[in-house]
Amino acid sequence: MSEKVVVIGSNSFSGASFADYCLEQGLQVIGMSRSDEPHAAFLPYKKRIGAPFTFMKLDLNHDLDRMIEVMGDEKPDYVVNFAAQSMVAESWANPGHWFQTNAVATVALHDRLRNLDFLKKYVHVSTPEVYGTCEGLVPENTNYNPSTPYAVSRAAADMSLMSFYKAYKFPVVFTRAANVFGPGQQLYRIIPRTVLFFLTGRTLQLHGGGHSVRSFIHIRDVSDGTLRIARNAPPPEIYHLSTTRNISIRQLVEMIAERVGVAFADHVEIVNERLGKDAAYLLDSAKARTTLGWQDAISLEQGIDETIAWVRQNLDALSALPADYIHKP
Repeated sequence: MSEKVVVIGSNSFSGASFADYCLEQGLQVIGMSRSDEPHAAFLPYKKRIGAPFTFMKLDLNHDLDRMIEVMGDEKPDYVVNFAAQSMVAESWANPGHWFQTNAVATVALHDRLRNLDFLKKYVHVSTPEVYGTCEGLVPENTNYNPSTPYAVSRAAADMSLMSFYKAYKFPVVFTRAANVFGPGQQLYRIIPRTVLFFLTGRTLQLHGGGHSVRSFIHIRDVSDGTLRIARNAPPPEIYHLSTTRNISIRQLVEMIAERVGVAFADHVEIVNERLGKDAAYLLDSAKARTTLGWQDAISLEQGIDETIAWVRQNLDALSALPADYIHKP
């Protein structure tokens, strides 16, 4: 019998990519998301005809009973949760929506999952935003210092899970990844957005001049790390997944302009910085490397070239879709 995993938030970039990776590795996958499946360009698993993947349209805020019922019937080895209201700047406009999904509904999910005695591991996909702005390499035991409603809501769920482990020995492990990217990412994220705008002659707004520093990691490397964590990590450990390479957003956009063949100055407008944006959080990923044998394998340049090729291949379809984030409560 092959391993079975439930992927909550399977329509997200990270969730869809992880589902595809698990199918490649021979697992059965049940995907759950609150919306209908998006365009096939955003779902790499659609290319795996006949693969053991089942999608169910279920909303964490409204369909928890049904989600737990499905898990009781299917008895997955692992549940991996990517579901979250994930936009940082936009969380200031409707903070209650972010807390409802990322804290209240998520804690309710955990309270039901802890009673599933067949569950080997629950992987909670957290975020380095919980650390706020940091200096130097950030280890997994860094104190929380969140600076946005999004980050506070995620930190609340993380702390609740730690209490569940202490009280119930709930088999939770955590991942916190650097900025993920790759083919199939939502168009409002910086790399696909930049590629799409440059290829279609639109002007890209660069907030704060692009001086914030990030580490970008290919989603396939993150999927590999996430599955290793699900299979091998002892609860309640936290693991960082990151490269050792850091780059400013401006340098990133300049790199994409060069690879696409456009002039940076002709396609970029400098605008004000977003409220509460962290200047940097650079993750120390030594723990995953030394204890799980994980390593990042895909370079930034290779991943950007893959993303450019994906945008070019799907340019007509992507050009017809909204390029900005649309909030759904």
